[in-house]
Amino acid sequence: MKSFKWIYEHVQTHLSGQDIEALLPKPLTVAQLSEVPDDRLFSDMTRRVFRAGLKHSLVDSKWPEFEKAFFGFDPVKISLMSDEQLENLMQNDKLIRHWGKIKAARVNAFMVSSIAEKEGSFARFIANWPSEDIISLWAFLKKEGAQLGGNSGASFLRMVGKDTFLLSDDVVAALKAQGIVDKKPTAKRDLLIVQDAFNQWQQESGRPMCQISRLLSYTVGW
Repeated sequence: MKSFKWIYEHVQTHLSGQDIEALLPKPLTVAQLSEVPDDRLFSDMTRRVFRAGLKHSLVDSKWPEFEKAFFGFDPVKISLMSDEQLENLMQNDKLIRHWGKIKAARVNAFMVSSIAEKEGSFARFIANWPSEDIISLWAFLKKEGAQLGGNSGASFLRMVGKDTFLLSDDVVAALKAQGIVDKKPTAKRDLLIVQDAFNQWQQESGRPMCQISRLLSYTVGW
């Protein structure tokens, strides 16, 4: 396993330090993320679900209509939607009419509203989850939610500003090149190995996971 210094210096052989920094994502602080309204987090969660397998620009262009059809993504209202109301959305040609993803919105609304009731807000729950165990948050979203497995849960977290690494193809290729894994990590044991590697790089660099992840992806494919 290479050090963080090696990773950064390797990227510097292709990009200047200024260019590198401009390309790195910047997560929200715990305080900033805690203040985001739950309906905005839930909107982004649902948008991530609908983006899966589709061009992001297509989904984003339709999102104002989704906001209207889904009550501004009020999680309590959506969690109480009947089967008939969900079925009616399948007749709305301004939406992406995918039955599985439409049903997932109600499941995820129930998760968000239930957590908000216990924790004060879903945003606070997400914000306070430690990044050094981010894979457990991925697992929680997959188990308690719907269609949030694979890279969807982590991608949602990145969208809303939560610090997380992503297991993109380039990141996985870099992890394999460094001998950390020999295939895309999906089993808990392999994910723990990857989490430990990111924790070590974070301790070395003091940088957020999302920046380490992006830098790691730049070490392959040049």
